[in-house]
Amino acid sequence: MSQLQWGLTIAGTALLVGMLLHTLWMTRRARPRQPEAPATGLDDPFGPREPTLDHDAFEDTGFALPVPEKKPTLDALIDVIAPVSLDAAVSGDALLAALPPTRRVGSKPFTVEGFDDATKRWEFPVPGQRYNQLQAGIQLANRGGALTEIEFSEFVVKTQAFCDTVGGTPDFPEMRQEVARARELDMFASDHDAQLSFVLRARRAAWSPSYIQKMASKLGFVPGAMVGRLVVPASQVGLPPVLSLTFDSQAALADDPTQSALREIMLSLDVAQVDRGERAFARMREAAQALAEQMDGVVSDDNGVALPAEAMDVIASELEVLYDTLAQRELAAGSSLARRLFS
Repeated sequence: MSQLQWGLTIAGTALLVGMLLHTLWMTRRARPRQPEAPATGLDDPFGPREPTLDHDAFEDTGFALPVPEKKPTLDALIDVIAPVSLDAAVSGDALLAALPPTRRVGSKPFTVEGFDDATKRWEFPVPGQRYNQLQAGIQLANRGGALTEIEFSEFVVKTQAFCDTVGGTPDFPEMRQEVARARELDMFASDHDAQLSFVLRARRAAWSPSYIQKMASKLGFVPGAMVGRLVVPASQVGLPPVLSLTFDSQAALADDPTQSALREIMLSLDVAQVDRGERAFARMREAAQALAEQMDGVVSDDNGVALPAEAMDVIASELEVLYDTLAQRELAAGSSLARRLFS
């Protein structure tokens, strides 16, 4: 074989090796990122899991944590309330048995409460307890809209049927006045309902569900009750989560989730549902920035517009005004009344 032929053979071999290496590199680059090692105790990170509270994470944070509220379920601020006079004391067991099977009228919650003479508080009927006073109520407004005339009429019918069973006489407020209150409250709520979301998009390599789980867990996210949803639990057990992180649930349900390629995730905050003391937006902002750095992503709004620090400063300032307005209306963010109204 001549020197020329040897040279061509060597050059051809080098070209083939180069093409093979380039193909392998491109294939590796296209694969979704995987976590370096399984997260301890998260072998099944995408199924329903009860969130746990890391008390150490809330030490020395410099803000007051919410405390349990001691308020009645019904409140004249956001409910129509009909007092019920009884012919005789009625047991909690009898009241529970007489309640209608559906505790809603349209999209509004329907509630009956009894007055506990010992604690001097209204409460949902308790078995074994006896009550001399009752009240029935329906919520004036929620995210489903304001209470309508039809819903008020259904409330009257449902309450009257209940009272006929337990031997009580209801005293209903005037319908037009309550419907007007409902519309005014609904207008206020609509003007002050803030549900924020950031979208984190991959710059280059896509992410696997397990990689997202691993990165988010470092920031306090734990599996939520739905597939494809992670949450930062509230500091008080039983309250709505501070933040949520969601991604395509089908990716987590795939036969081999490690091969699912995700290019975006969403961080969300339901402002009225979370106590101001949780610093929810500040933590949302910090989480978005940390994930963007760690996962090589870019933070944007729902329309794909990048969110620089200046834009987030404006949002933070507007939220402070919103918090003050809600508090002045006795609907402080995270309170039981706010959670009910903005639901």
